[in-house]
Formats: sequence, structure tokens, C-alpha cells
Amino acid sequence: MTSAIDPGRPAAALARLGRRSRLGLLPLIGVALAATLCVPVLVVAASVLRSSGGVWTHLASTVLGDYVANTLLLMLGVGLGTAAGGVAAAWLVTMCRFPGSRMLEWALVLPLAMPAYVVAYAYTDFLQVAGPLQTWLRGLTGWTPRDYWFPDIRSVGGAVMVMTFTLYPYVYLLARAAFLEQSVCVLEVGRMLGCGPWRNFLRVALPLARPAVVGGVALALMETLADFGTVQYFAVDTFTTGIYRTWFGMGEPVAAAQLAAVLMLFVLTVMLLERATRGQARVHHSSSRYRPLPTPRLQGWRALLAFAICAAPLVLGFLLPVALLLRMAQYDDSDMLGPRLLHFAGNSFLLATTVAALAVPLALLVAYGRRLHDSRITVLVGRIAGLGYAVPGTVIAVGVLIATGWLDHALGRGAETVAGVSTGLVFSGTMVAVAYGLTVRFLALGLNTVEASLAKIRPSLDQAARNLGLGPGAMLRRVHAPLMAGSIGTAALLVFVDTMKELSATILLRPFNFDTLAVQAANLAKDERLASAAIPSLAIVLVGVLPVLLLSRTIAKSRPGQ
Repeated sequence: MTSAIDPGRPAAALARLGRRSRLGLLPLIGVALAATLCVPVLVVAASVLRSSGGVWTHLASTVLGDYVANTLLLMLGVGLGTAAGGVAAAWLVTMCRFPGSRMLEWALVLPLAMPAYVVAYAYTDFLQVAGPLQTWLRGLTGWTPRDYWFPDIRSVGGAVMVMTFTLYPYVYLLARAAFLEQSVCVLEVGRMLGCGPWRNFLRVALPLARPAVVGGVALALMETLADFGTVQYFAVDTFTTGIYRTWFGMGEPVAAAQLAAVLMLFVLTVMLLERATRGQARVHHSSSRYRPLPTPRLQGWRALLAFAICAAPLVLGFLLPVALLLRMAQYDDSDMLGPRLLHFAGNSFLLATTVAALAVPLALLVAYGRRLHDSRITVLVGRIAGLGYAVPGTVIAVGVLIATGWLDHALGRGAETVAGVSTGLVFSGTMVAVAYGLTVRFLALGLNTVEASLAKIRPSLDQAARNLGLGPGAMLRRVHAPLMAGSIGTAALLVFVDTMKELSATILLRPFNFDTLAVQAANLAKDERLASAAIPSLAIVLVGVLPVLLLSRTIAKSRPGQ
């Protein structure tokens, strides 16, 4: 039987019907992918219902209060510090001209290449009692260590300082992009109403940039909650260090998973607060005309003050730590600078390449499926798939360890033999587990980049490709992929670099005798071998500089008409 086509039926409706008939499996694939990626989080959430045999009660009565208090203090300090430093630097380099402002536009992003734990190692060596600063101070004054008070870097305050200097670029990047996109007409209206530069910033420009600022602070707070290396080295009790101790020190995976569930509540609270601050408010630009931004040239003490405000976070968050690491590396008497370093770098490169090769194609699949079949299910898939970056690495690691342990136990691989040879563990404690966990963690980086690039491709190109007989796969390969090549490469680079720096999930999931640069640096620092830890730390920073500079250049060109 043949079916007749109603000639009066709109062509667009027929096209949509044809797409749905050919792409019916795509939403199912997306749902299966999202379900696979959210397994670690679901496992941790389900652990709340399990009994920990009294261990949770013990934790609640002894250390849980310290975990909550220290975590809240870190969030408060880092939130205020990154907001103040990031917004001030973004406004000054965007709206004013002073000596060094052009260089500071891109240089202020460099601390993003510095992992917080690396900065912690550098400042500890510099500020400790036997460090160069206090040694110089005692030589100058003739004091002994008992004659003066000096702040302890290994404290909550020290952790706040280190994280603020390394995380403020999140706020700086988003605030600068928001200031670059603002209309000159709006700023001129504020001046006509009698607002000076300071009031114009507070009453006009800052409210328009508020969503971007809040988004940047939220990212910084999520990174603060996810941090493991800094708080572990500074001996600050937080949920991330508590999860590690409970699992490996006490041998209590259920209690560790329950701590991870509480940590997820903190992350959820940050996300809800970020949405609540926006409420139903919407910020729109009323003018489509974009003229060059007015950039008055500052003179005298104003120029000096602006330069000091912008240069301070750059010096304290990047230049000084790099100089301290180079100084420490000169005194290393181990064999780190040689075959061992190449071995750890090879492990890091292998892991980062594997995760990038997994995360970017999966992100492309999710984003492309949504473009071809934009429905509630594909939107839900995108949101679920992008949730991993908001979840701390320790939470994901605990979920992966429990899930892969269950899977290995169900398969009986831990005890069975094949032809007299033990098959060992297939999932837990292997590269499979660590690659899966980090793919869950960093998929959102690739997804956001790919979606932004895909949104710039006109739908008319899709229609033209379909009229030429191209199916979804051929259209992606021959039309979209070439147009998105730069963004796909950027996404892969971002995932690669973040995997190179990642510590919290890697140190929990890595196989035996598989240390990356980050893990080796953390182990050496824990043994107080800071000179040896400086070399792998510098290697991590070197890898992270290039994508950071590319990101800064992209932001600089974001103003319409550039």
C-alpha cells in the first residue's frame, strides 16, 4: 500500500516528520549516554539510604562540624575575594587606558593555568619559618623565631588567599566579556543623568554585568568545593579531605559516600543561589549599534593605582609563584629532571589524550543530537551530561569506585580464572575507571564549547545539505565538522589541560604505579620535598599557558563589530 502526501501539508512539517522518522534512535542514544554519565552521582546519592555501621554517627560527633565550618569559611572568603579582584581588574582594563593596560588584558588570565595546589607549594616554601622571607627578616632585625609573630600559610586563611589568586580569572573573564558587550549608549545615558565614572560603574555597568559576575563567582566556588590538593597540603579539614581519609584511612566506603552526598548538597546550594540571584530578571541591550568603548587615559596617581590594582593579582597568582618554583627547582638534588619526569609526563599525556578523545566526541554527539531533534528529552540529556563539571572530583571518584566495584563483583572477575590465569579486575583500579571518571568530570567543558560553535551555524545550511541528499552523519562530517574544526580543537585542548591539572579524582581512581605529574607533585609535597615537587608543577603550568592565552584572545574579540 502506498500513502499519498497531502499537497496542502506545509513543507516544514513534512521535513520535521522526516527528521523524526530517521532520528528516532538518537534521543535513545543520548538518554543512554546521559544515564551512563550520571551513574557516579546517583550511586553517591543512593548511599544516603545505606547503613554505615555507626561510622557516620562517629564522624558527625567529631569532625563533621569542622568540615562544614571550614568549607563555609573557604566559600565566603574565596567568593568575596574573586568577586572584588575579578570585577575591578575587568572594569579597569576594559574601560580605561594606563601604562601596561594592553598587556594586562591577556596577562590577567595567566593564573588560570596555575593549579591552586601548585601555588600552595610555592608559597609554603617562601613563607615558612625556614623560608627566604622570614630568614631575610631575621637577618635584618636580629630576631629569633620566638621574637615575632608571622601568619601561618597552612591555615584556612592561607587556603583562601591561594584559591582567590588562582580562581579570580573566572570572574575576570566573564565580567570582561560582559563589559565589552555593553552598549556605549547606555553608559552615555548614565553620564547625562549626572553619574560620574564611579556611580556610572555601580549603577549602570555593574548591574548589567551582574549575571556574568555571579556566574563567575559560582564557578570559583565550585572549584573551591572541589579542591583537594590545597586543603590536604595545608591540613585544612574539609569534605574532600574527609572523604579521602574515610575511604582509605578508615576503610569505610559507605561513610565516605555519605560525606560525598553532603558535599553535593553544598554544590547544589551554590547552583540554586546562582539561579535565585537572577530570579525572573532579564538583562537586554536596547541598542543594536556598537561603537568603540570610551577608554579615557588615566594620568598620575590614578594610573599608578589602576596599574597596582590590576598587577597585584597577576604578580601574586602567577609571576611570583613561577619565580619561586624556578628557585626551588634549582635546589633539587633528586633525579626528577630526567627519565622519571618523562615517565610521569607520559602518563599525564596518555590520560589527558584519552579523556579528550572520549569527552569531545561524546559532547559533539549530545550537542548535534539536540540540533537535529530539539525536544525536551534532548535538552534534558544536555543538562544531565553537563552536570559533571559542577560535581567535585572526589564525589565522582567515590561514585566510580563503588559502581565499578559492584560491577567487578557481579562479574566475579576478582576470583575467577581463565585457563588457569587470573583475569584480575576489569574496571575498578584500572585505566577504565580513571578515564570514565574524568570523562564524566570534564564532558561539560567540551559540551559548552561545541554547543556555542554549533549555534553559530545557520539552520539554512542544514536545509541545503538535506536538499542535496545528505543524511545526518554525512551532514556532520561534510558540513558541520569543517566549520567547527577550530572550536572542536579548542574543546579538546581545554579538556586536555584540565585533565593534566586534575588531582582530586585522579589520586583516588588511578591504577597502582600510575602516577601523573599532578599526583607525583602532591606526593613529593606531602613528603616535604618541595624542591622536587617544583619540577612536575612547572611542567603542569607550562602546558596550561597556551589554552589560557587563546581563551583570553577569544574574549577580547567578543564585542560586536570587532
